Amino acid sequence: MVGNLNHIIDQVVKDKGINRDVLVEALESAVLSAANKKFRNTRDLEAHFNDEIGEVEVFEFVTVVDEVVDSYKEIDIEEAREIDPDVEIGDSLGMMLEAGSFSRIAAQTAKQVIIQKVREAEREGIFNEFKDRVGEVVNGIVRRYERGDLIVDLGRAEALLTNREQVPRENYRQSDRVRAFISDVKMSAKGPQIILSRTHPGLLISLFKSEVPEIAEGIVEIKEAVREPGSRAKIAVVSHDIDVDPVGACVGMRGSRVQNVVSELRGERIDIIPWSPDIARFACSALAPSEVSRVYVDDENQSLEIIVPDDQLSLAIGKKGQNVRLAAKLVGWKIDIKSETRALEEEQEQSNSDSEQADVVEEGTENAVEQPVETPEVVEQPAADAVGGDAEPTQE
Repeated sequence: MVGNLNHIIDQVVKDKGINRDVLVEALESAVLSAANKKFRNTRDLEAHFNDEIGEVEVFEFVTVVDEVVDSYKEIDIEEAREIDPDVEIGDSLGMMLEAGSFSRIAAQTAKQVIIQKVREAEREGIFNEFKDRVGEVVNGIVRRYERGDLIVDLGRAEALLTNREQVPRENYRQSDRVRAFISDVKMSAKGPQIILSRTHPGLLISLFKSEVPEIAEGIVEIKEAVREPGSRAKIAVVSHDIDVDPVGACVGMRGSRVQNVVSELRGERIDIIPWSPDIARFACSALAPSEVSRVYVDDENQSLEIIVPDDQLSLAIGKKGQNVRLAAKLVGWKIDIKSETRALEEEQEQSNSDSEQADVVEEGTENAVEQPVETPEVVEQPAADAVGGDAEPTQE
C-alpha cells in the first residue's frame, strides 16, 4: 500500500537512533488514522506493517452473517466462503484493502510520520544531552535578539540567554562569542529549551574550576559564592591540604588566575575569602578588607553584631551597602554592623537603668557570647584578594 519502507526505516533508525518498533507502530497508527478518515470511521479497520515487503497494509474486518444488515461491517456467508471456504457464521473475516483506494494519502501520511519522528528524536537527543550538562559553562555564538533576550547558537542547539540573566552593561552583537552557564534545561511544546545565565554564581565557580587546577582536583573547595553581577562577588574557599593556601591558589602567580576570571566577567571585582567553620571568624574574613573589633553571635536567630573601628565603618558597609550585603549572603547569617562609638553609646544608654542592665546581662548570658577576634588576623587576610576594582569601597 505504501512503497517499500524498509530501507528508509533502517536508515532513520541508524542515523537518528530511533527505536525501529516505535517508528513502525507510529507508521501503522498514522496510516490507520488516514484510512479511518478516508472511510469516515464507518468500517472496522486495522493496519499492520508487512516486514517482508516493507509496506503498511490496511485490513477491513467484517462479521460473517446469514443476512446482511450493515454492509460496511457485515458480509453474507456465501460471499465470505468465496474468500475463505472455512468461515462460519459469526466469524470475523479480514480483507486487505486495495492499494489504489487511498495509497496516495497513505504515502503522504507515512512521509509525515517519518519526518515527525525524526524531529522528535532529534529534540529528545538534544534534551538528553543538555539536561546532563546543567551546571556546565558553554561557549556559543549570538545569533539574534528577541525582545531583549539573546538566542545563542551552541552548535547542535539554540539556547536562550534571557534579559534578566544578562549582566547589566554587557552588550552583544550578532556573531559575538559568549560564554555562559547552563542553569536549566526544559522540554517544551517546541522542543528542548536550554536556559543560559551570565549572572548565576555557578558561572563564577565554573570559571575558577577551569582556571585553578587545585579546585578541579578537589584539593581546594569553593564552599560558597555570591555575586552582584557586573559589580562585585565573593567566594569562600577552603583547602583540604594543609600545604596548599586556598586563597593563594585561586589568586595565582601575580594574580594571573583570578585576573582571567575577572576578565571573563568584564571587570567584576572578586573577593576571595578563607572559609572557616567558626562563624565569627568567617564573618570577619567576609567583611575584608575592613578591620573588626569584636563579634557578638546570636545562634538562635542566626545573626551577628559586628563592631568595627569608627574609621572602618564605611569600608565594612561598602558602597551602597554592597560589602556587608554580600558578606551576609556568603555567611548565610544576618549581619548588623556598628561603629565602636555607636556600640559604646548603646551600652551607656542601657546602663542608665539597673533593671534594663539586669535584663541585658541575663539575656546576654543565655543568647549571646562575645567572641573577640584579633584585628591583626583580619587585616592579614589578603586584602589583595579583592581584585578587579578599587582597593577600598566607600560608603555613599
